Amino acid sequence: MAKKDKLLTIGQFAALHGINKKTLMWYDEIGLFKPAAVNPENGYRCYNYHQSPILETILLLRELNVSIRDIQVFMKNRSAQNLKCLLDRQIAELDLQLMHLSAVRKTLSTHQQNMSTLLTMDLSEIGIVEKETRCLVTVDIDQDTSFEDEVELITAQTEKYRLGRLHDATYGSMIAVSSLQNGNFLDYSKLFIEIPFLTYEEGLHMPPSGKYLRAFHKGDWDQIPQRYEEIFSFAKEHGLILHEYSYEMGINENVIDRMEDYIVQIEIPIRIIS
Repeated sequence: MAKKDKLLTIGQFAALHGINKKTLMWYDEIGLFKPAAVNPENGYRCYNYHQSPILETILLLRELNVSIRDIQVFMKNRSAQNLKCLLDRQIAELDLQLMHLSAVRKTLSTHQQNMSTLLTMDLSEIGIVEKETRCLVTVDIDQDTSFEDEVELITAQTEKYRLGRLHDATYGSMIAVSSLQNGNFLDYSKLFIEIPFLTYEEGLHMPPSGKYLRAFHKGDWDQIPQRYEEIFSFAKEHGLILHEYSYEMGINENVIDRMEDYIVQIEIPIRIIS
């Protein structure tokens, strides 16, 4: 007898494919995968090697979370075209899951960096950091936009880009440098949302890459104009030109109970006077 024609017990066949024999019994009961033969004397199920590719296809589809119903439909109409269509759908779904996991990982890295900063930071320090190219989703706001409205605007954008939850992105507010220089410290014009997997497309905001001035402010929001004055003095002293927008982002919201402990990170793109 050729090896492929050799009959295996249900236990042997299950072990060959790394599954429990009860799975094979269930597949038989629901008509999804039948044994090659059944011993008429004792009712024991037997399988052969010819069936291995079919079972592995079923196991692959189950690993991809294809429903039993969809697998049953496929098994009754097996063809290269039907399998391709089924795999196309699953690959598209898997790509979305990978995109989501990538977004979550980047957000976790941002939170991790924020916590490291909190543990080592000097709140009085003003420094210069390097920023890579990134794409931001922005929504327009003004001084009449309430905090509740801001949350709803951000939530709507996370749903639009299929993030699922707010914690899958980082977000903050933008105020034009020209407004700050004119003393309009409440003239916030946009909220920004950094979604990790975005590539540039029309309508997205792309902050300049390169050097940014970074500072922090803790506590009473009424004191933030004073912090900006310190930033302007630092920039003037070091021959730096501030331009475009100031990007503000809270970095410790998830570890505080009181708003007076709230720390905002301020980043502003700079040019160095030659």
